[in-house]
Amino acid sequence: MALHVEADRFFGQRRPPSSIIPSDFSRSVRTIEGFPPDSTHHHSELIKLHLTSAGAGQAFLVAQATWGADAAAATRAAYDEIARVLQDQGLSMVHERLFGSLNVKAEVISARNASFRACGFPADGPLTYIQGTPPWGEGFAGVIIQAVSGDAVWTIEDEGKKVGTGWRRGDTTFLVLQNLQGLTQNGNGANGPTLQTKRLIQRAAHLLEAEGTSYRDVVRTWFYLSDILAWYPEFNRARTGIYEKFGILPGQDYGRLRLPASTGIRGEVPGGAVAAMDLLAVAGPAKSRPLVRQLSNKGQQDAFRYGSAFSRGALIRQSDLAMIQVSGTAAIDEQGRSLYPGDVRGQIDCTFDKVAALIGQEGASLQDIAAACIFVKRPEDALIYQERARALGIDFYLPAVVMVADICRPELLFEIDAEVIIAPSRRGHE
Repeated sequence: MALHVEADRFFGQRRPPSSIIPSDFSRSVRTIEGFPPDSTHHHSELIKLHLTSAGAGQAFLVAQATWGADAAAATRAAYDEIARVLQDQGLSMVHERLFGSLNVKAEVISARNASFRACGFPADGPLTYIQGTPPWGEGFAGVIIQAVSGDAVWTIEDEGKKVGTGWRRGDTTFLVLQNLQGLTQNGNGANGPTLQTKRLIQRAAHLLEAEGTSYRDVVRTWFYLSDILAWYPEFNRARTGIYEKFGILPGQDYGRLRLPASTGIRGEVPGGAVAAMDLLAVAGPAKSRPLVRQLSNKGQQDAFRYGSAFSRGALIRQSDLAMIQVSGTAAIDEQGRSLYPGDVRGQIDCTFDKVAALIGQEGASLQDIAAACIFVKRPEDALIYQERARALGIDFYLPAVVMVADICRPELLFEIDAEVIIAPSRRGHE
């Protein structure tokens, strides 16, 4: 019972002060650009919803369910507001990730679709639903959406199934592929983890080629792995082998670091596949495309040096914004060793210190996070996260979905990934 009371504090005050929370969220976000600091919030008894501007005609929406909220009711509350914002701003979703228990997927998707239908908003776009168990047990944890305005948005299909979205900003093309899997029905041992991993990455490469680009333009991946601790080394070997064929490993391109930023976390996939992947690719004419640069962190060893083929982050710089894709980050030091074993407070503080150091190189701070996933290995550690976040000055309004998931090493208890928007006045060096 004590845990439940404390968790209510973590997931939100039941009646936030009216001086902080807009009385009419949909009216308060009528113009996305110009919010100081480019963000606003909506709270109810069922959800916390954050809206953050990401330059002209772009936004991130992050909805988090309150403690113990009914899955269908929380989903409907979230998507009722999301649909109104999208319609009001003339935005189209280009990346949609839902996190919740697998046993509530059907009711969550049904509630989502009902909200969209009620507002006349299309509900048949691509999405990713991953087991992101909320700290209270079963239910809906939340959703992260990236949305853009304009007519230059299209859907990517594969064998009649919607698997992604493309859009253009100026001369630059952005592509998101979602929920790619490598499971087949061939039988005879053809669905082993290594083969599934290779298939899903190769499938991504084929889809990108059909869009006129290649895997070399991928700047960010999200891998959701069933029972990650049982086969993470095998996954790494399979991914590295394919990346070697693609020519993107360090040293294969005149020493340039081309590996995508990435998250690799436990996430059971509906349908029984051992892995699912989302990705972001950025392509365009060399003279006009945004600056894309993979990032290292002075406070952490580059992951590829200990067998994990990803960069610590990726910078995407355009004329009107800079975005940092922050890879899944945990308490790992300059030698690649795990820090603070058994000490979740130490791991949380260390992890945020590592993230702050990474994005600080480009003039950003933790307050510039536009969307984040918080992963705790143990449900009770969500309360410790709240405690440490407040002590570190990461306030109540951090736009994050909190969920329980195994991390890639048994001793690691906490991980965060994030998307960060940097205001033009505070950009770092080129």
